[in-house]
Amino acid sequence: MENKDPMIELLSSLEQIVLTRDVVKTTPVVKVRPASLPEPQRLREMTGMEIEEFAQVMGVSVSSVKSWEARRTRPSGSAQKLMQLLHSNPYLGRQLLD
Repeated sequence: MENKDPMIELLSSLEQIVLTRDVVKTTPVVKVRPASLPEPQRLREMTGMEIEEFAQVMGVSVSSVKSWEARRTRPSGSAQKLMQLLHSNPYLGRQLLD
């Protein structure tokens, strides 16, 4: 086993920190678009829910869901977030109903 000078080790570590920090500063920020959501009707059908159940899970009225499905209105931002969760985990809707 080789004994290394602690000062050399410290300087090497500091050099790595500085180099890493410089790389992070120069790395461009890339914005990632969220995956597109399926239409509310497709999502509802994918989760196996009736309109009444889907409305209950989403915390909205049945008429709101029908309006989304007819494309007369768009879901709110929070409803879209919940739809993303349902899309990533289709069983979540059933769990929320229980």
